[in-house]
Amino acid sequence: MIYDKELLVALEAAGKASKLIRHEYESFVAIPDADVSISTHVDKASQDLILKLLHAAFPNDALCAEESIPGFDDIPKSGKRTWVVDPIDGTRGFAKKVGQFSTMIGLLVDGQPVVGVVAEPAQDRITYAQWGRGCYCAVGSDTLTRCKVSQRKPAAFVLTQSWAKPGQVSRPVEVLKPAKVIETYSGGVKLALVARGEADVYANTYETFYDWDICAGHILVTEAGGTVTDLAGNPIEYQASDFSQRKGLLGTNGTAHGEVAKKLAATPV
Repeated sequence: MIYDKELLVALEAAGKASKLIRHEYESFVAIPDADVSISTHVDKASQDLILKLLHAAFPNDALCAEESIPGFDDIPKSGKRTWVVDPIDGTRGFAKKVGQFSTMIGLLVDGQPVVGVVAEPAQDRITYAQWGRGCYCAVGSDTLTRCKVSQRKPAAFVLTQSWAKPGQVSRPVEVLKPAKVIETYSGGVKLALVARGEADVYANTYETFYDWDICAGHILVTEAGGTVTDLAGNPIEYQASDFSQRKGLLGTNGTAHGEVAKKLAATPV
């Protein structure tokens, strides 16, 4: 099935949200010690803008989003067609003013991602995909570039992860021994890095995260030719009763995906 209209609306919403976020970002006073759970008025304003646009275009679709904001209580949060939104993924990167955050909009149909948009407002970059139509990226007004995962082998893997605590090595780094590590606060950016071939592995080992943390980025990787599973190598399952993900996520360029999953499983993270 073709999802051209859905993609266009998602791109419009992401573009308008990015403009709002960039405007607020300019005057935002940095919070150097921002906590992992921080949420700002900009998160809520961005989500409100996105949900209103999506609901106006697709009034029968469910809306699942990270923030609790008024005006959407009567709209289902799950269904056959569900929009999954993280208005600012990596809010610590926004609050610290280090530019590491994204806006993510994904569409699930029958529990499977079919549209995904990851916008990086600070970089004016957008990476998006539609089921069966590939993954693309543009920076500003640059010409679209089709995204393809890398062909690097495990010995040369670039791993992307959240910022490790000073003096500590994360379990994925310890187990996989990548040639290079890229750290960023946003899960959406991590998956976009894999889709664009700038990184090869992203292992989300948090005990609990949520659909909006991965939905949009998931399809970027698969449409760019990569593989996304849980940490055990099984398909990602969406729309749990609380929208949680408790089995981790492994997104790779596909090269030795099974081998990487086995290594992580053999040494629990």
